[in-house]
Amino acid sequence: MKLVLPATAIALFAWPLAVQAQSIVEDGSSGEAVAPAITVSGSATLTSDYRFRGVSQSDQNMAVQGGFTVGHESGFYVGAWASNLAGWGTFGGANMELDLIGGFRAPLSQTATLDIGLTWYMYPGGADNTDFAESFIKLTGIAGLATLTAGAAYAPEQQALGKWYNTGADAVRGVYNAPGVKDDNLYLWGDAAAAIPGTPIAAKAHIGHSWGQGGLAPNATAIAPTGKYWDWSLGADVTWRNLTLNLSYVDTDISTREARYLRPSFSEGQDGTGNIAGSTLVASLTAAF
Repeated sequence: MKLVLPATAIALFAWPLAVQAQSIVEDGSSGEAVAPAITVSGSATLTSDYRFRGVSQSDQNMAVQGGFTVGHESGFYVGAWASNLAGWGTFGGANMELDLIGGFRAPLSQTATLDIGLTWYMYPGGADNTDFAESFIKLTGIAGLATLTAGAAYAPEQQALGKWYNTGADAVRGVYNAPGVKDDNLYLWGDAAAAIPGTPIAAKAHIGHSWGQGGLAPNATAIAPTGKYWDWSLGADVTWRNLTLNLSYVDTDISTREARYLRPSFSEGQDGTGNIAGSTLVASLTAAF
């Protein structure tokens, strides 16, 4: 299992460190610190399993992740995020996911923010027709010690989301049942986080629902493998300085029996056994810069 990202991705993580020292500038007329027009932030994470909407993208093994965001005082921002992949998550041969993100954040009040943007999911080195675009919108509000977020992500019809294989057996034989077909995907989710007073701990919860193609795309994977399903998690963050340790229980309602027609692709090691969407504990350590 490779735990080292390609050099290009590592460069993305390192670059924000070089410019972080410039995140506060001096006002020449008054000598007071003022917020800069452009800010750069980043993070690096080591996690025991990369779960995307409840489904393992790293074959239930460790993953190294990281990214950066460049924001402007107007509210516009761009960023990139990457992770290594394995098993089901390899998208036709890719060992890396690279997400390019752009969007706009607008404060609606002192306690509410609207975020609208687009994510381009890229799988360098993967099979043809693997990359896809997904728009998103989310509303975040603060109520006392709690932060609540509601969001929606919609990927319009694209070949990367189409049901080209009806079953995992067809994928093994290399027989397309509907080559070239396109499909879309909708994901709705809600997040909640609440700080525990007097401690560095914050309790967290997540729930989401996916609607998609219900089969295998041209890369023999899918972002909604059974067509529609729920995912959820419960956990906690412990923060010290710029480090955050998270422990979460993650699960979906995709049963082994329900996912059988997707095998062997949809399984640990892609050998036809092991439910990669079953319940698990995920531990991660994140350093923010």
